[in-house]
Amino acid sequence: MAKVQRSNSHAIQGGTPMRRKEFNVDEEQEMITFLDQCSFGFLGTVSPDGQPRVTPLNFVYMDGCFYFHGSLAGEKMKQIKQDSSVSFTVAEEFSLIPSYFSDPELACPATSFFKSVMAFGQAEQIQDLDIKGKVLQRFMEKLQPQGGYIPIDAADPRYKGNLKAVAVVRIVPERVSAKFKFGQNLSAERFDHISGELEQRNEGRDAETAEMMRKYCPFHQK
Repeated sequence: MAKVQRSNSHAIQGGTPMRRKEFNVDEEQEMITFLDQCSFGFLGTVSPDGQPRVTPLNFVYMDGCFYFHGSLAGEKMKQIKQDSSVSFTVAEEFSLIPSYFSDPELACPATSFFKSVMAFGQAEQIQDLDIKGKVLQRFMEKLQPQGGYIPIDAADPRYKGNLKAVAVVRIVPERVSAKFKFGQNLSAERFDHISGELEQRNEGRDAETAEMMRKYCPFHQK
C-alpha cells in the first residue's frame, strides 16, 4: 500500500496492506508521476437502490485530490448527492506475459505487468468559480498541451457562464493504494528469462516493460 502524504489540509492516510507486499509502491512521487501521465480513470458510485456503478471519465490529480467534471444533472451527480462515498481507479497495462515464457505446457504462469492506483474517499461538488476555473485549466493543460485556446480564468467574462453551467467534483481520498507489478516476485533466473523474452518479442510496450522490470525489481536496484 502506498502511503500518501497530502500537500493540502487533508489528513495523512494509509490503507490496509495489499496481498502481495512485493508489488507495493512506497514512493509518493512515483504515484503522482503515473497519475499525471494518465488521463482516464473509473469512478465507482452506489445508486439509491444500492446498485454499484462504474463510470469511465477523464480526471486530473491536484494537491492530493482527484477531480472530474460533467453535467450538473448527470446520473453520477445524483448518486454522489445521495451517497458521497466513492472509489476511483486508474490502471495502465504494459505487457501481457504468456504462460510459455515460463512453462512450455501449463497455463498457470500467464499474467500481465501493469501500474494501478486505487482511491477511496468522499466526493464533493465545487461551487467556487475560481477553483473550478483552475481545475478546468489543469484539464486543458493535460489533455491539450499544445495550447490553442484562451486560458480558463473565472475573472474572464467569456468563461463565467460556462463555469457556472458545469459540475466540477473533487474526490478527497481517505485511503490510497498503488500497485506496480513488474515481476518483483520472480527469482533472478526467471526475471532474466522473462525480460529477455520481452526484449526478443519487442512488440507494443515490451521494451518499456523490460525497463520497468529492471527499475522495480529489488535485485536490480542499486
